[in-house]
Amino acid sequence: MAQGSNFVDYVKICCRSGSGGAGSAHLHRDKFTSKGGPDGGDGGRGGHIILRGNSQLWTLLHLKYRKHVIAESGERGGSSLQTGKNGKDEILEVPLGTIARDAETNEVLFEITNDGETRILTPGGRGGLGNANFKSATLQTPRFAQPGEAGREEWMVLELKVLADVGLVGFPNAGKSTLLSVLSAAKPEIADYPFTTLVPNLGIVSYRGSRSFIVADIPGIIEGASKGKGLGIRFLRHIERNSVLLFLVPADTSRTIKEEYSILLNELQDYNPELLDKPRLLAVSKSDMLDDELMAEMKKDLPEIPCLFISSVAQKGLTELKDLLWKAIS
Repeated sequence: MAQGSNFVDYVKICCRSGSGGAGSAHLHRDKFTSKGGPDGGDGGRGGHIILRGNSQLWTLLHLKYRKHVIAESGERGGSSLQTGKNGKDEILEVPLGTIARDAETNEVLFEITNDGETRILTPGGRGGLGNANFKSATLQTPRFAQPGEAGREEWMVLELKVLADVGLVGFPNAGKSTLLSVLSAAKPEIADYPFTTLVPNLGIVSYRGSRSFIVADIPGIIEGASKGKGLGIRFLRHIERNSVLLFLVPADTSRTIKEEYSILLNELQDYNPELLDKPRLLAVSKSDMLDDELMAEMKKDLPEIPCLFISSVAQKGLTELKDLLWKAIS
């Protein structure tokens, strides 16, 4: 199965948490006691629906076809002040960078960012109090108990924002997939036409002294992406999670390097101005086709950020690029 077909970054699920068990209205009776006091225990809590971060996962594929998630209800309280058993929680493992939001209000509830982190998505109902809780000086023998609280049923959206150290930003066909394939062991689809990359590809880049960092090849931006044009906002959200943005502009662009960089920057600014607070680097790809004179001419009109001329095919400037990236994320 190709990576494109099994990368899922959005699921909508119906969550039904368990109801709480009813409290018991039992009165103590044994062979020595015919009129004992209340000894009804509390009902058990209904099962929660919980999200747990798992650093081994990178997609929400395993939840794509699981439309309904149902937790157990709690059991009713018993005599002798016995509390009912809690309903079993339903735990959903999710990749780091998963955001939970209410499907009706679109409100973001929380984000899972750490391995093993657990957050309650839909809480179970509370167990009802047994009659022993209602005994007082004026009410010695309460013959009633609380019912359990009903569980909740609600639609939730889980959305994945890829977590990576470096996000590759560029127009379709800028050479991002090729660069990722030579920097890391990732094997993204590569072809000479726009929108080959339809999902974010992640690659682990080995660095000096057994260190490493993660690079995400994010699908190409086109003008108007921030307004939902083309593949648009669906992919721009992945850039939010990257520490450093590496802009990739091909040497054979029909515009100037500076113009192309400015358009990419505007798209990010329109989508989320905070993205411009991230460190930015620029790599001019496909520079093996440039001679020294042409390169010197192009250097006069580059944006005022750290820039490098590289070639993935000719393996040119890649060590310097790794050094620059490592310095930016450290």
